[in-house]
Amino acid sequence: MLSSLSVGARSMIPSIVTTRLKLVPATVAHARAEICDRVEFARLLQAMIPENWPPESAADALPLFLKWLEAAPDRVGWFGWYVLAQSDDVNDPVLVGSCGFLGPPRDGDVNIGYSVLPQFQRRGFATEMIGGLVHWAFEQPAVIRIVAETEWANPASVRVLTTVGFAAVGPSADHRGTRFELSRGV
Repeated sequence: MLSSLSVGARSMIPSIVTTRLKLVPATVAHARAEICDRVEFARLLQAMIPENWPPESAADALPLFLKWLEAAPDRVGWFGWYVLAQSDDVNDPVLVGSCGFLGPPRDGDVNIGYSVLPQFQRRGFATEMIGGLVHWAFEQPAVIRIVAETEWANPASVRVLTTVGFAAVGPSADHRGTRFELSRGV
């Protein structure tokens, strides 16, 4: 699934490149532009930004992610990643989703999350982006286990996690869903 790991020509921040996607790690500049300046955000990503960006499930968290990045700008990669796909009707890539972690590893664990805009769902993008992000995380020596939580009422999310190799291990923290884990070497 992961075809290569490349380093962006304009920065030394690694991107994850899969068969159909490019995952770009969020920086402070990205996060600020995402909140305040869509034109700059598109320029920084070198991609088209759909009108319904950000995903509904992530919109309220944007200021929090910016705060985390500002507090730890040297920890790029441990927060958000923007997911770009080549569009069929234009030459520029288009922003289709986001994924990332809730910070650097703690005792070997990282928590992962993801979202895909509605018009790009049911195309396998979530499975591909999570597969790429999991591969990247397990290349980092401090990561032993990746944790995700989702509601059983979201069968597409459950399917993404199980397809990538996560196993259900018990109830989620808020008891409305299930906790999934994937350990290094599985």
